[in-house]
Amino acid sequence: MKAPHEDNNDTNLEKERRGIQSIETGGQLLLALGTQGRPMPLRELAKAANMAPGKAHPYLVSFSKLGLVTQEASTGFYWLGPTAMQLGLVTLRMLNPVREATPFAEALARDTGHSVALSVWGNHGPTVVFLFDAIYPLHTNIRTGTVMSLAGTATGRVFAAYLPAKLIEESLLEDARRLGPDIAKPTDPDELHDMMKDVRKYGVSRAVNNPTPGVCSFAAPVFDYSGNIVLGITLMGRSQSFNPDWNGPQAKAVRACSLEVSKRLGSQTR
Repeated sequence: MKAPHEDNNDTNLEKERRGIQSIETGGQLLLALGTQGRPMPLRELAKAANMAPGKAHPYLVSFSKLGLVTQEASTGFYWLGPTAMQLGLVTLRMLNPVREATPFAEALARDTGHSVALSVWGNHGPTVVFLFDAIYPLHTNIRTGTVMSLAGTATGRVFAAYLPAKLIEESLLEDARRLGPDIAKPTDPDELHDMMKDVRKYGVSRAVNNPTPGVCSFAAPVFDYSGNIVLGITLMGRSQSFNPDWNGPQAKAVRACSLEVSKRLGSQTR
């Protein structure tokens, strides 16, 4: 049996959570326009929002007055209006990829038990900016601030697959100068080309017992609203507890994580 103060707490919590149902209902029309990504006739838009056209029309009139929706004069189709566009631009300007990705990377490390690194493209190449440790000892030389080999690591190759070819050519030369010939072993151009194809095919890059023996990793790209790669998310673990299959649980986990972060950054990547 609940004490009286517990009932009061439940009531207060419900009041805090209670919204305005008509706004939530009408908002489905805006969500439908955003999801479809194109102007839509009333009947089709209403269907996408799971409501009758007669019910949808008053919402659209009000949204039009606010500039959230506009109606094309030639077709009568509805589309997102200037206010919606402005709100979207403000949100995009405020987005910080690392900040947005951090809670997802932390959850990935917690759920899998493996180590997770967030990397950005820095002045000298792919640079680790955040590292979540595995729940077990994992011996690597990766630390925050580590610049990863472009061709020799999963993290590097995921950037190499999506950055301009000219930039990659210059960075490969920098790899050799920075790491030295013992670490930055020359990569056969055909082999590197095949690696890039695999990244684009599977949505992740892979490293198995290389460059660190006994450690496997998958790295996945994070894209922003313009389709550019802005982050790499790398999942690393001991070989004996890490499935290296392209469609194994580790590959799927880091791929799903990167897609979710990309979505938050406005990417249309599927």
